[in-house]
Amino acid sequence: MIKISITCALLCGSFLLPVFNSYSASPHQAAGDSSNQPVNPVVQWNRNLLAIVRTAGAQSPTLHPTRSFAIMHAAIYDAVNAIDRTHQPYLVRLTGVSRSASQDAAAVAAAQQVLLALYPAFTGALANELQQSLAQIPDGQDKVDGIRIGQTVAKSILALRSSDGSNAKPVPYVFGSAPGDYQSTPPNFPAQPQFTHWSRVTPFALQSANQFRPGPPPLLTSDAYSDAFNQVKSLGIAGSTTTATSDEILIGKFWNGAIQNYWNEISQTASLAHSLTTAQNARLFALLNLSLADDVIAFYDAKYTYNLWRPVTAIRAGDIDNNPETVADPNWLPEVGKTAPDPSYPGAHAVISAAAAQVLIAFFERDHFELNVTSEVLPGVERSFTSFSSAAEEATLSRIFAGQHFRFDLTTGQRLGREIADLVVDNFLTPVHRKDESDDR
Repeated sequence: MIKISITCALLCGSFLLPVFNSYSASPHQAAGDSSNQPVNPVVQWNRNLLAIVRTAGAQSPTLHPTRSFAIMHAAIYDAVNAIDRTHQPYLVRLTGVSRSASQDAAAVAAAQQVLLALYPAFTGALANELQQSLAQIPDGQDKVDGIRIGQTVAKSILALRSSDGSNAKPVPYVFGSAPGDYQSTPPNFPAQPQFTHWSRVTPFALQSANQFRPGPPPLLTSDAYSDAFNQVKSLGIAGSTTTATSDEILIGKFWNGAIQNYWNEISQTASLAHSLTTAQNARLFALLNLSLADDVIAFYDAKYTYNLWRPVTAIRAGDIDNNPETVADPNWLPEVGKTAPDPSYPGAHAVISAAAAQVLIAFFERDHFELNVTSEVLPGVERSFTSFSSAAEEATLSRIFAGQHFRFDLTTGQRLGREIADLVVDNFLTPVHRKDESDDR
C-alpha cells in the first residue's frame, strides 16, 4: 500500500444532462428516506458518484469503479478528520486547521475536487451539485476554511494515486484449452477477459495484491468439485422450473448487478437510520470503500493466478474432466444469460459482500439491522433483511442460482473478503489517543 503521511500548512467543460438531483429520490434510494430534505453531504456525494458510474459510457471499461469510490471517500475522510481530529488520518495530515472549520464544506469540496479530476466530462453537473451542496452551509470564514481544507486534501490524495498503475493497458490474455482452464464463455464469447491488469494496481490498504491470496480450487476429480458442479448445474440453469424455486430464480436475477453499488446503498440506508454525523459518515464510507477497492485488486490477483473455467464451460465439457460424477450438457446456459468475463475462482460477489458486511458490523457494533435492498437490474423490486450478514449471504448464494459460480468460489471469496475487511478496520482510521494528539489550534 501507499504508506505516506503528508503534512501541509494551509494557504491563504460541461456535461449537459442533469445526472444529479440532490433533493429528490433516485430510483435506487432506500425506502423511507424523505425526498424533501437534503441528506448528509457524505451520503449525497456517494449518491452522486453512483449516478455517474450508472451513466452509460461514463466509466472507462479498464478502470474499476471501486477505485473512484475509494479515492473520493479517502479524501472526504482525511478532510473532515483534519477538523474533527478524533481518528488517525488515512494519508494526509494537515496542520494549521481551525477546529471551527465546516466539516460539511470540507466533505463537499473534497468530493467535488476528486470527481472533477476523475470524470471531467461531468464538469457542469459537478459544478451545479457543488453549488447546491454549499448552499446548505452558512456563509462565513468557517465555510471558506472547510472548502480550502477539502480541496487541499483532495489534490494530495489524487497526486498520490496518480501513478498507482490503474492506467496501464490490460495484459493480453490467452485462453487455455485444457480441462479446467478458463475459456471465453457463451453465449456472448468475449474476445478478452476484463481487468487482467488490476492485480498490479497499488492497493489502498493491503501490502500487496497477494497478501491474502487463497489456495487453489479443488481438483476436478475431487468430491468437492463434483458436488459444486452438480449443484450449479441443477440450480443455475436458464429456464429451470424443476429444481430451483421461484424465489431462488428471483434471487439469482436480483443481485446480478454491480455488487459494490448495492453495498454503498445499504450503507446509505444504515447511515440515515442511525442519523450519523458528517465525521461518522466520512469514516464509515472510507472504511467500506477502501475495503471494497482492495477486494477487487485481491480477487483479480487470485482469478488470474488460478484461471479456473466458469460453470458454463465446465458443464458443457463435463465429459472431459476425468470425473465420472460430472455429466456434460452441451447446451447448458446460466439463468442470467451472459457470464462475467473473467475466471471463476474466487467469486467477486462473495468477496465484496463479506467484506462490506464485516465493515458494517464492526462500525455499528452489531449485525442486526432491518433493511430493504433495491436491485441494480430489476427496477422496483425490493428484498428485506434483518441483518447485514443475511443480506451478504443471499448476495453470495445468488451466484449459484444465477449460474455464475461454483460453491467453493463463494466460500473462498467470503474468507478473502473478511480477511481484507478485518485488516482495514483494525489498522486504518482508528481512534486517536488524546495524549498522542498535537494541539495545533
